Amino acid sequence: MRIKRINAEDLVLNEKLIALNRVSKVVKGGKRMRFNALVVVGDGAGHVGVGLAKSNEVPSAIAKAGAYARKNIVKVELKGNTIPSEATTKLGASIVFLKPALPGTGIIAGGAVRAVVEAAGVKDILSKSLGSSNPINVARATVYALTRLRDPQREIARRKGLKEETEAVANG
Repeated sequence: MRIKRINAEDLVLNEKLIALNRVSKVVKGGKRMRFNALVVVGDGAGHVGVGLAKSNEVPSAIAKAGAYARKNIVKVELKGNTIPSEATTKLGASIVFLKPALPGTGIIAGGAVRAVVEAAGVKDILSKSLGSSNPINVARATVYALTRLRDPQREIARRKGLKEETEAVANG
C-alpha cells in the first residue's frame, strides 16, 4: 500500500522525543559511541510523522530525527475525537491494536502508541500493544495502523458508487 505524504511547511507541528538510545560500534581503537533518536511530530489535527536518526551527539540526533519525521508526515482520518474504526497492525514482532472509544474515555495507551496518537490529535482511544515492545517498531506500526483507517459510512458509499459504475459499464 502506498502512503501519501503531506507537505509539512504549512503545518504547525509539535515535536516529542519517544526514545533515545546509546549505541556503540567496536573498532580497532575501542568503542565508538553514537546516539539513536526516535521522534514523533504532529499538529494535533490529523497529521503525524515518525523519524529515526543517529548521530555522534544527542542534540544533532534529535534534530535529524525531527527532520525525517517532518518528511514522513501522513494524514490520519479522525471521527470527532476518536478514530473511525478498529485497526490491527503487525510490524516486525510488534502488534498494535487500536479501537475507538466513547467521548471522555481519554487515551488508554502507553509508551510509543500514546506519543503517536497524542501527536495525531486523537483524544479518546483504546489500544493494546502485543509482542515486542521495541519503541521503533511500535511507533511505526501505530502510524501504519492510523493511515489504514477509513470511515465505514464513507467506504460503503464509495463501494456503492463503484458498484453502480461497473453495472452501468456492463449494461452498456
